Amino acid sequence: MARKTIAVLLATTATLLATAGTALACPGPPAHPAYASAEFENYHAGAEAVTYDPKLVQVGSDATVYSLPTWDGKTTVILRVHGLLLNHMYGAHAHQKSCGATGDVAGPHYQNKPDPVQPSVDPAYANAQNEIWLDFTTDEHGNARSSTTVNWQFTDRHAGAVVIHAEHTHTDPGHAGTAGARLACITVGF
Repeated sequence: MARKTIAVLLATTATLLATAGTALACPGPPAHPAYASAEFENYHAGAEAVTYDPKLVQVGSDATVYSLPTWDGKTTVILRVHGLLLNHMYGAHAHQKSCGATGDVAGPHYQNKPDPVQPSVDPAYANAQNEIWLDFTTDEHGNARSSTTVNWQFTDRHAGAVVIHAEHTHTDPGHAGTAGARLACITVGF
């Protein structure tokens, strides 16, 4: 029921944004919204959400991600998780590729302006304005919601997944954007 409600809200929001954009005579339509919702499972071909560490992201817990582009050129991304460890801090970021057999398959963080040096740990590129950061702390039920809005949209390049990490994201030079081990991944068609 909750997933259907989110899908209806997403469609309604897109319609409202389109109507508002027409009324304001904006230069052009935003990129398409994205939505993914799945339970974490052990990897198998076709898995939409994969756990790489079932002790920290349990099989059967779930995540929902949706991305809403706006007529003013921004993008809001929302992450909701259910059934993770209680009162626990996690990092989360949009990554370049879809999920796979290991967390590394999702590739590096998606960056609006790519860092020419990879892996990127330069705060000029690895930051919450150039990447999509969705760090969260679960509540006493293991649930959390996180969101971010960036001042850009996906164009000819797209992210492919949201990866959940072992710790909140670091911001210091030489470690910027790092958040520990890749614990789980949900494929999202940004």
